[in-house]
Amino acid sequence: MSDLGDWFRSIPLITRYWFAGSIAVPLVGKLGLISPVYLFLWPDAFINRFQIWRPITATFFFPVGPGTGFLYLVNLYFLYQYSSRLETGAFDGRPADYMFMLLFNWICIVITGLAMDMQLLMIPLIMSVLYVWAQLNRDMIVTFWFGTRFKACYLPWVILGFNYIIGGSVINELIGNLVGHLYFFLMFKYPMDLGGRNFLSTPQFLYRWLPNRRGGVSGFGVPPASMRRAAEDQQGGGRHNWGQGFRLGDQ
Repeated sequence: MSDLGDWFRSIPLITRYWFAGSIAVPLVGKLGLISPVYLFLWPDAFINRFQIWRPITATFFFPVGPGTGFLYLVNLYFLYQYSSRLETGAFDGRPADYMFMLLFNWICIVITGLAMDMQLLMIPLIMSVLYVWAQLNRDMIVTFWFGTRFKACYLPWVILGFNYIIGGSVINELIGNLVGHLYFFLMFKYPMDLGGRNFLSTPQFLYRWLPNRRGGVSGFGVPPASMRRAAEDQQGGGRHNWGQGFRLGDQ
C-alpha cells in the first residue's frame, strides 16, 4: 500500500486529480451509491431541469461492465500516460496553462456533446489531450502493439481505430481529435508557424490559483521544449517506445 501511495503521489497534480476522479465516479455509479442516470450528459436534463453537474460527471463517468471494462482501462492508461507527459513536458512548471488547455478542450467537448447528444465525455477529453501531445512530439517514432512503428503524429488516428475495434465509438475519438487539433492550431500552429495573432490566453485567475513554479520555461511565445526535443530527436534518429516514452536502447 505504501508503494501504491507513493506512486499515486508521484503523478503530476492536475493529472492526479483527473485520474482519481475517473476512478472514483465510475466506482460510485458501479456500486449504486448514485444512480448512473444522474451521471450522464442529457441535454434536456441539463438545459431544462438545470442539472448543471452533468457536464462534469459525464467527463469522469464511464459505465464499466463486462463489455466495456477493457476499453475503460485502456483509456484510463492513456489518460495517465499522456496527461502526465504533457503536464511534465511542454507544460512543465505551468499548471495554469495546462489547466486552461483542459478547460478549453472540455468546454468545446461539452458544447459538441450537447449538440450531438453525446452522453459520455471521458474518451473525447482524453483523446484531445493525447492529440496535443502527439502534435507537440510529432516527429518521435512511437511503437504500438506488435512492434508497429510510426511517427507520433499518427498515434491519435491509430488509437481511434484501436478503440473502435475493442468496442469504442469512432465519434468519441474523432471529436476528441478535432478538439485537440483546434487547441493546437489556435495556441501553437497559427501564432508560431503562420505568424497569426494569439486567440487563446490563460486567464489571470488561473495563474493566481495555480502559479508558475518557475519562469520562462516553454513559454507560448516560443516553441515548447517538447517540440524542440522532438526536432533534435528527429535529427539524431532517436526512437521512442509508445508505452514508456524512452529512446530505444536507453534501458
